[in-house]
Amino acid sequence: MPTMCDYPQQFEPDSLGSFSDVHNFSGGPGALPQIVLQEAQQAIARAPGTNISVLGVSHRSQWFRDVLDETEDNIRDLLNVPSKYRVLFLQGGGTMQFSMVPMNMLRGAGKCADYLTTGYWSEKAIVEARKEGTVNEAWNGKANGFCDLPAPDECNFTPNAAYLHYVSNETVEGLQFPYLPGLQEIPRVCDMSSDFLSRPIDIGSYSLVYAHAQKNMGPAGVTIVIVEEEVMHRAPENIPSIMDYRLFAQHRSNYNTPPVFAIYTMMLVTRWLKGTVGGLVEMADINRCKAATLYKTIDESDGFYRCRASKRYRSNMNACFDLPTPSLTDKFLTSAERAGFVGLTGHRSIGGVRASLYNGVTLQAVQNLSEFMRWFRSQMDNDDRAGVRNG
Repeated sequence: MPTMCDYPQQFEPDSLGSFSDVHNFSGGPGALPQIVLQEAQQAIARAPGTNISVLGVSHRSQWFRDVLDETEDNIRDLLNVPSKYRVLFLQGGGTMQFSMVPMNMLRGAGKCADYLTTGYWSEKAIVEARKEGTVNEAWNGKANGFCDLPAPDECNFTPNAAYLHYVSNETVEGLQFPYLPGLQEIPRVCDMSSDFLSRPIDIGSYSLVYAHAQKNMGPAGVTIVIVEEEVMHRAPENIPSIMDYRLFAQHRSNYNTPPVFAIYTMMLVTRWLKGTVGGLVEMADINRCKAATLYKTIDESDGFYRCRASKRYRSNMNACFDLPTPSLTDKFLTSAERAGFVGLTGHRSIGGVRASLYNGVTLQAVQNLSEFMRWFRSQMDNDDRAGVRNG
């Protein structure tokens, strides 16, 4: 197998002199656009329009109020968010929303909620929902190892459910919904943590959407919730204040100390999406191209790289795959990191390899990774080739 001196020149670790030559494929926190990193770095020294670091700017200042307002305006513009929805900046990640959603929408509703269990994260969400009321598991893909998603006619939906909850993109297994599940008359709630702002969506098809920032939008610490006002105001009164969407709407996302730096960075990302990229249609085209490039490399490897997800539901955000043996997977990950491709280790629950292709990952980075994968495959010794034939 390759040693340090066996790398072609473009993959030699010692040739990775600049930061931009190291490609981050981490599942989260993920890569951010280079220009955003540069602007954030400058703001750490001195926030624009101030004489202090963004890390020390008061959350009660007008400066930060302007940041909140611009970030919300940018998100509304990018997604064409109707006026009947509130855009909230919360904390606690997607995990807190696993509890916050059923507290606000299921507790005391006198109905059950439908949940689709399609992977690691949706499996966690349903556990929290059951603490608040009755839950109908409309579909569960665990029996087939979460390698597939339900066809539209395979789900056992409840006609009068309080809401349907699903995860649009399962980061661990590399599955992404290409269609809108659920019954038209049932409120739809979606965890979009790993594909929010990666493509256009019709917000009007949802009652509530939530997403933590550390995939496509910024650093960890802030969670976006877009919620229909009517849904928000139907929440019961007996929930903790910090878990009540109404309170955050009333205080315009400044009830308790928000993560100022994380929201500022999100503002920079939304500026980049609107200005440099041109919008979410353009971003979606770039993301499809990145995914197609990597999946082509996997599919043309004659079984050396083996995709986990079924082809029709492969994610454009997270390509999860295996090599013929665990030892070969370990060698691949070690070699890739030494060559400047970091964050490729699969989720701890299933192992393998995961290349996350979030907005901040460039097409050039994906092309470089594909080239490295082809090169690595060519370095197999005879035993490894036999493992592929017999695997």
